[in-house]
Order: sequence, then C-alpha cells, then structure tokens
Amino acid sequence: MTLAETNLRPTVPEAGTRTAFLVVAGASVPDGKLLASVRHPGEDLAPEDALRRAQESNEPIPVSFQTPVAVCVLRVAPDFTLLNFKCLDAPHFRPREIVNQFWFGVTHYNARLVTFNGRAFDLPLLELAAFRYGIQARDYYLARDRYRGPIDLSDWLTNSGAYKLAGGLDVLAKLIGTPGRLFSAPADGIAGINDRCLCDALDTYFVFLRTRVMTGDITSDQEAALVAGAKTLLSTKVTEAPVLGAYLAAWVAAPGRGPTAGGVPEPAGADAGTP
Repeated sequence: MTLAETNLRPTVPEAGTRTAFLVVAGASVPDGKLLASVRHPGEDLAPEDALRRAQESNEPIPVSFQTPVAVCVLRVAPDFTLLNFKCLDAPHFRPREIVNQFWFGVTHYNARLVTFNGRAFDLPLLELAAFRYGIQARDYYLARDRYRGPIDLSDWLTNSGAYKLAGGLDVLAKLIGTPGRLFSAPADGIAGINDRCLCDALDTYFVFLRTRVMTGDITSDQEAALVAGAKTLLSTKVTEAPVLGAYLAAWVAAPGRGPTAGGVPEPAGADAGTP
C-alpha cells in the first residue's frame, strides 16, 4: 500500500473520537540539497555550502525550501476540551512519515484545523511536503477556504493581516499567563525541536480558548475550567513528554486577568484613583 493510499478516508470512523478541532504547530529545517539545485545550478555545490550561502544573505529561507521535522497536534472536542496530543512519528521524526501521519489525521478526523500563522507557514509547509511525497488529502483541498476553513489565529487577531503582531504567539501566551516561549536558545536536535513545537501547540490552544471567549462561544468561567482540565491532563503526561514538566512549572498568573485570575488589568504605574 502506498503512502497516498493510506490517506483515503476510513470506511468506518473511529468510535467516540469526538474531535472537532486539530491544533497544529510545525517546525522545519532548510533543504540544502534543494537550495543547491535551484539557486546554484551547475555549480556542484554541496548542500551545506548552499545552506551557508543562504544563511549569510540574512534573508529568511522561503518555506518552499524547507522540510518538516516536527509536527505536534492537539485533539480538541466540540466543547473545546483538550482530549490528547501527539508529536508525529516520535521518536524517529522522519519527514516523510510525519507528513503522511499528518494528512492521514486530517482526513480521518475531518476536524477544523487551528494554527498560529498557519496560512503563511505550517499549512504551505505541509502542503508542499504532500506534493513532494505524493500524499492525498482530497477532502481538505476540496473544502479549503480562507474564511470557513482552517482557523489561523494570527490572521484572525490581526484582522486578516491589517497590522503586524509584534511578539507573535509568545506575547499572546504571556498576556494570558500561559508559559509562552521556554527556550531562549535554539532547540537541541530534532527531539528538542519537537519539544518546542509541542509547547507552541499548547500555547496556540490556550490562545484559541481566549479567542473563543471573545467570540462568545465560551464564557470566562468555562475557559477557566477548560484550562484547569487541560493542566490536569498534561500533568498525567509528563512521563510521556518530559518537557511538559517545564511547561507546567513555567505557568504563572497573568498580570490582571489571565486564565486563572479574575479582574481587569491595570496599566503599570497607573494612578489607582484614575478612572
């Protein structure tokens, strides 16, 4: 059976999946061989040299020259409960198998994708990888729609890119008291990249919950209960994913109103008597 054939929708869906959303975060590395072939044809340039030249230009390497090495997915119920998570093809993290497992899950669950900056990075990365490997996800492409398809929280919060959200996911996570970025240095190896990717997926989930408060899909009290339930689930998974210990330990009460605190935040240095 080919990889493409494994991504045909199962005739009998898995009972009781109850998955309405798939929260996705991905990471990649540049494909030096492809860079050498496309940007330096006829030079017989080694992949590492092509990569060095690209890095020396100080310009971002486009997603079309990237290969996925980490994709972490959270399953979320219709009531926004966090059901489970998975870093695809752990502990091997083989790009081809990561991509195959991702598109199989998209087809199998038929759930709405949720990303942060997914329209600009995660989804093009995985679509181009599906193109490279010949992997099918028919229903996804038939239903692809900017406004009724996958939810890109960056796109949503910036009113379809009307302004640049300085600080990105990290600032949003920390605004509501979730850990945000834990690693100041580059992640250590492929396993470390996947750890960082899992934390990004979790931050995306908690930011997603806050946006659902904004849309009126859930109340603040429901958000607090969902956050507490998610933290309980994660605490049971620390043996499976040790990075969760650091993630939970980094959780702080938000300044003012976060997922675990109430009230309206007061600007730093504000006069308490000022309305």
